[in-house]
Amino acid sequence: MKVIVPLAGKGTRLLPLTKRVPKPLVRVAGRPVMDYVMDTVKGFSIDELIVITGHLKDVVERYIVEHYDVPARFVEQKTLDGTAGAINLARPFVDGPVLIIFVDTLFDADLSLIRTSDADGILWAKEVEDYQRFGVIVTDRRGYMTTIVEKPSEPVSKLANIGLYYVKDWKTLFDGIAHVLGQAPGKGGEYYLTDAFQYMVDRGRRLVTAAVGGWYDCGKVETLLETNRHLLEQGRARLPVGPCPRCAIVPPVYIEAGVTIHDATVGPNVSLEAGSYVTESVIANSVLGRNVRVVGSTVRDSLIGDDQVVEGKTIARSVLDAGELAPAR
Repeated sequence: MKVIVPLAGKGTRLLPLTKRVPKPLVRVAGRPVMDYVMDTVKGFSIDELIVITGHLKDVVERYIVEHYDVPARFVEQKTLDGTAGAINLARPFVDGPVLIIFVDTLFDADLSLIRTSDADGILWAKEVEDYQRFGVIVTDRRGYMTTIVEKPSEPVSKLANIGLYYVKDWKTLFDGIAHVLGQAPGKGGEYYLTDAFQYMVDRGRRLVTAAVGGWYDCGKVETLLETNRHLLEQGRARLPVGPCPRCAIVPPVYIEAGVTIHDATVGPNVSLEAGSYVTESVIANSVLGRNVRVVGSTVRDSLIGDDQVVEGKTIARSVLDAGELAPAR
């Protein structure tokens, strides 16, 4: 099986951090988002990882080569023309079933269905209440897709499409993508992979939906911090090692070795990485990178990049990186 991973997006909702850090490499609970995603495919024989790159492609390529023991091919998406355009770039290198993973979300999914399902494809989905925000999958009584509806105003379905797909009938998938690319683009001048799935269904292919136990967005500050909290609650928590004079540590937290804290309150839901220094400050519900210095300040509901200095300030619902502060989007 080959795995296609589109990584070309700029991650604009995490600016200014994503000027320097590709969105899949933004760290949550001490690890890049992509690491958690790659954990889910361990145990499968992967012939090749086909990575669709774009923004900060050199950084992405170097990280994948150095950290993942899997053959990888990199293809640049020079024109950001949507998800169908991204997957189409893998077409020359696909000669069998494919797994497609969009890595700006984490998920608890049973990928063993790949080995047992007789369907032409599997679309993993999560039932949500705020269905108006998502593309939702409408199914028949057996759970096979009939249509995908983008951001419906009526509750035609609450099964949100999460961006994880296995396609056994890869030939019809790419026929569908070619058909989509031959039509007028959709909103924002983009072509959508979901339209290729609709093409498959309209031609009699069977795409079954599969539920996920959890789905955690890392694409914007608010949801990334929620994902950080979830990971801490599910086993990633780590209390500080060594002395912490006049500290109040409010679990759950992830505090790496090499962090210095005194006269401060840290937590809940805080990740703080090696080399950082915190004194006379309060930090809550935030993710702070490596070598961050926080003195006489309050940091809440925020994302702070590596090597930043926060002195005598209150930062709330914001992103700070390379000395640039921006409100969360």
